Amino acid sequence: MLGNPGRFYHPVRVRFAETDMQGHVFFGNYFTYFDVAAMEYMRAIGYGYYTMIEEGVDMVYASTRCDYKDRAFFDETLHVFARIARIGNTSLHFAFDIREAKSRRQVAQGEIVAVMVDAQEMHPIPVPATLRKAVAAFEGGAANGMEENP
Repeated sequence: MLGNPGRFYHPVRVRFAETDMQGHVFFGNYFTYFDVAAMEYMRAIGYGYYTMIEEGVDMVYASTRCDYKDRAFFDETLHVFARIARIGNTSLHFAFDIREAKSRRQVAQGEIVAVMVDAQEMHPIPVPATLRKAVAAFEGGAANGMEENP
């Protein structure tokens, strides 16, 4: 995710337990930051986890990636920007950009590909129309660079 990181972010203050012997955030914790921001994003667009479950839908992560740009340290506040960059037939492609709050220094960027599944049978299903509409309303649809593949 280059340029504008998006309009939604979730703030995270780095806890001491999230750092390693080198004094910066342990690399695996960025995936936790991504996960938290993804769930907060879903809540912000009006399609939180409980809404998903009520519709008989769940999602599983199929792929993740993180590119490390700089270090983050204990007690820094990070803004974890999140958006759905692409909607496939059965998948959502979340894009993330982590910035240190004060300096706006880019710390990491990455993605998660989530596959929508039937909540009971756990087999892939099409992305619900209600979720597509919520994302389009929040992001402004293709006008905001979001690709949509029906």
